[in-house]
This record gives sequence, C-alpha cells and structure tokens, in this order.
Amino acid sequence: MSLRHGLLGLLAERPASGYDLARRFQEMLGQVWPAQHPQIYSELSRLAQAGLIEVDSHGPRQRKAYRITDAGLAEVRRWLTEDEVDHTVRLESLLRAVFFWLMEPAELAAHLERERQFFAASAEGLRELAIAKDRGDFGSSPQTQSLRVTAEAGIRLYEALATWAEWAANHATDPAAQDATREPTR
Repeated sequence: MSLRHGLLGLLAERPASGYDLARRFQEMLGQVWPAQHPQIYSELSRLAQAGLIEVDSHGPRQRKAYRITDAGLAEVRRWLTEDEVDHTVRLESLLRAVFFWLMEPAELAAHLERERQFFAASAEGLRELAIAKDRGDFGSSPQTQSLRVTAEAGIRLYEALATWAEWAANHATDPAAQDATREPTR
C-alpha cells in the first residue's frame, strides 16, 4: 500500500487536517504501514498539487483540513480494483531470523521469547478491538466492517508469528527438533 492511497482512503471517510490524518494513520494503519508526520505532510502537498485532494477549511495556526476530490476518490477506487497487490512482506523479525546462527543460544532464546510475547500481545490487543466491534461499540458502518476484517487478519497473522517464535525457540535449542517434519507447538 502506498502512503498516497492510505491517505486518500482516510480522507474518503471524512475531511481531516494533516495532524488528524497522522493520528488516524497511526491508530488504524500504524502496525501495517507506519508513516511519520513529515511524510504525511509532504504527501498531502503532492496530492493537492495532483488535484486528488483540496483544502476543506483553515483553522488556527495555519492548520488546513483537506477533503478528497472526485478525482481522488476515483484514484483510490482504481487502486483498489485495478492495481496488482504488492505481496512483499517487510518484516524485520524474519530478516533477523536469517541471521539467528550468529547469536549465542541464550541470546537467541531470550530474543525469541520477546518476539513470542510481542506477537501474542499484539494478537490479544486486536482481539479485544474485534470483540468491541462485534458488540457494536463502533457502529456498523462499512468502514467499521472493513476495520473488523482487517483486525481479524492481524489477529491471525500475529497468532501465527507467536506460534512461529515458539517453534523457532524449540527448534534452535532442541537437537531432536532439527527434523523439518516436526509440527509447531500450539
């Protein structure tokens, strides 16, 4: 996902300032696609120059709120329906796994336990959000339903990564686990 399309998608819901978009981006997409304030403000300028968004209102301290234009809505819809999905996964945990052989066994065991705890806690946090959405705490708008679907993907991904970290810890410290046919512990 490009930052451009993420911002257009957020503005399709309602107008927002750069500050509000940065906050919403972090809340909704931070785990999936992190973006810093300077990146967001730069992209907003490019989107405005391209005619995909426009200033909706001005506030205190030269604060601008933006809204999506018809061209911007058409662009985000085109991206959703026509562009090929980039399935590249940039996950530092997996990059580091390639080099686990450089770690001492105790360091590796401690690292993998931290990874397991992080992924399990992330899955649990998303599970609590999903339960609240299922209860109707956030209404039943199409946006809420899309976020619920996204939360479920995150839950399943983080649970799988927590299971992987547990398996990797067992595999790295147990010589009998060197058999590649062994199933991960659940």
